Amino acid sequence: MEENRRRKRERERRAQLRRRQVRRQKMILAGGTAGILLVLILVLAVRGMAAAGAEAKAKEEAEKKQEQARKEAEKEPEKVSLTISAAGDCTLGTDEYFYYSTSLPAKYEAVQDPGYFFREVEPIFSRDDLTIVNMEGILTSEKLSREDKTYAFKGDPEYTQILTEGSVEAANLANNHSRDYGEQSYTDTIEIMEEAGIPTFGYDRTALLDIKGVKVGLLGTYELAEQMGCEEEMIENIQSLKEQGAQLIIASFHWGIERDNIPNEVQVELAHSAIDHGADLVLGHHPHVLQGIETYKGKNIVYSLGNFCFGGNSGPKDMDAMIFQQTFTLEDGELTEDNVTNVVPVKISGSWAQGVNDYQPTPVEGDTGEAVITRIEEYSQSIAQQYGTEAAQIRSSLDSGQEEEAQTEAVTGEAVEE
Repeated sequence: MEENRRRKRERERRAQLRRRQVRRQKMILAGGTAGILLVLILVLAVRGMAAAGAEAKAKEEAEKKQEQARKEAEKEPEKVSLTISAAGDCTLGTDEYFYYSTSLPAKYEAVQDPGYFFREVEPIFSRDDLTIVNMEGILTSEKLSREDKTYAFKGDPEYTQILTEGSVEAANLANNHSRDYGEQSYTDTIEIMEEAGIPTFGYDRTALLDIKGVKVGLLGTYELAEQMGCEEEMIENIQSLKEQGAQLIIASFHWGIERDNIPNEVQVELAHSAIDHGADLVLGHHPHVLQGIETYKGKNIVYSLGNFCFGGNSGPKDMDAMIFQQTFTLEDGELTEDNVTNVVPVKISGSWAQGVNDYQPTPVEGDTGEAVITRIEEYSQSIAQQYGTEAAQIRSSLDSGQEEEAQTEAVTGEAVEE
């Protein structure tokens, strides 16, 4: 009996011991689980905080980008303005058969100052961004054979100083006097002028200039020999300048009939073609007299600038001349439709009243200047009537209310080459 009780007590003791072990295991398991849960909670909390921080940062970055885009949209477009001056025929030399004592070389020798020739117009040219002339004649120090032609003009290489001291920055060489002493005279002229810092262009040679960060393309076309046959080369030159990144293209033409004040059909057709293919301004020379100005598709065509510093005649009958200026504005690299022009009336000689060419182009005012402007206006209207085109509005340096410092110069000139 006693044995049974003892066994019973032992079973109860073991059962109680097992219950205690089970309770301890449950407590340990519960504690471990709670720890794991706590760790998980902490990890999730940290991750949540990181995600919230990343989200806040991303939101902040997005807001910054939106603000920057808003500011960019509100920002004024970047504007650059360029003023281009154009003058007509510059013959810096003479024909060897002309009377020397009244020639340009004789004047150069007498004054001993290359700055003399452009002294009266240099203040105009020095205020612009680019001055372009037509260089009619050759410069060489070599003794070359003269071509068989009525007039052949040659000058000394040092005559480049007339242009550099006059603030001339570029010259067209595509004309009927570019090879007066053969092919070498042409290549000599290119080398001499380029060495003097004057970019040249013409025929198959174009020039691309960087002015105020704007790429300005220049091309020169000689029409007299081929007439419309020169169109293909002209178009190719414009296309080449476009491919080189030109943002502004100026086309120079040696064309027309001497002493005619109205352009012929070839001039009009070529000018329109140049603009149709991408030119922004057309400049003409060769007639040695003034021709009018047309506006075509918002672009200006100056059919003849006339003469300028002209060693081709010591006493031309007609000494009216001009400088044509146009100010172009680009916004964010794109040309705007602004058409800011100005015409400054000029005589090719300071001694024009005496009928003597002293080879010093001189701006004129008063009645004399008004007479030059009137001629340009009349010729412009005649072009419009004959060809059904649009005559340009002539804004001149004589217009009342213009500030001298704000003037953009544009003048037409007239004289006869002999």
